[in-house]
Amino acid sequence: MPIFDNLAKAAKDFFIEEGEESTSPAPASARPLPNAAPPALTPAGMPYPAAPPLVTQPEQRHLDHIQSLLTGNGKDFVAYTKMVKSLGASGLSGPILYQTAFNAFSAVTGMDLPGLLASAEEFERKLTADRNHILERHREKLGEIKIPNQPASALVQLQQQETQLQAALTDLQRQLEAKQQELLQVQQQRQQESQKATAAMASYELANSAAAAELQAHRQATQSFLLK
Repeated sequence: MPIFDNLAKAAKDFFIEEGEESTSPAPASARPLPNAAPPALTPAGMPYPAAPPLVTQPEQRHLDHIQSLLTGNGKDFVAYTKMVKSLGASGLSGPILYQTAFNAFSAVTGMDLPGLLASAEEFERKLTADRNHILERHREKLGEIKIPNQPASALVQLQQQETQLQAALTDLQRQLEAKQQELLQVQQQRQQESQKATAAMASYELANSAAAAELQAHRQATQSFLLK
């Protein structure tokens, strides 16, 4: 009968070892488009922060971590869900699916319904506790909180380095503005001194020319009147 075929297949899937399960290959990373436009730069010449990546599926390392949390002794709720999935793939659905799976699971493991539901709650608590722990570590990496006796994360160190570089850049900009003001003052003084020197030379030329003209006039008069 089909129902016994489904139970047989579910039992077979139930007793397959974890290491024998096939794993899906990791997706290939996207290749950059040819002739892509260069990234836009800030007024300071630095690239704008990249937009956060769009995550559409979990990484394999995270799937493996969650799988390790859901690994039991084969007589727990996770094992029961495997039997449900197997029977569901065989065509069963709805209440008859879960009832059939529970009857088969209970016959194999001896677990009753209260024990099965308690096992489900235990796995839920484990997932919640693990998420809280990972979330705390994530906030620590972002620098939102400080965990005692934990070294600063790479992101926090980069944020500190960025702050130091921004402060150094601000100081350099202040020094540059001061030097530019000093240069402007020196240029103004040089221009004034140049104008003074030009005016002085022009005044000297006038005085020299007047004196030379007077001397020449007197010499010509002397030669004209005295040398006869």
